[in-house]
Amino acid sequence: QVQLVESGGGLVQTGGSLRLSCAASGRTFSDYAMGWFRQAPGKEREFVAGITRRGISTYYADSVKGRFTISRDNAKNTVYLQMNSLKPEDTAVYYCAARSGIAYHTLANEYHYWGQGTQVTVSS
Repeated sequence: QVQLVESGGGLVQTGGSLRLSCAASGRTFSDYAMGWFRQAPGKEREFVAGITRRGISTYYADSVKGRFTISRDNAKNTVYLQMNSLKPEDTAVYYCAARSGIAYHTLANEYHYWGQGTQVTVSS
């Protein structure tokens, strides 16, 4: 089992920044590729960013490319999502997820473990 706990969400104005953290415990963190997803009210959960288990490769949804950065520190068992130039449409609950193996995936059902989520609200 892997336990994931997100933090760092909050209320920010348009154009502002937030950094989300996701702390993992349980199994060996570096055995898992990690992803960030988000879900806005009334919408499907969507992929935001993914990172391979060693942090060598990353991938982003088109909607956040150039504004968000995913990174990980395997020594701290933590994955991060730096969010810059935030827009009202970024408002959602953000979840981190762990997937056994080397590569991330853009489909939520490919991930084995999920955190409880952290709310990000961007005001206009």
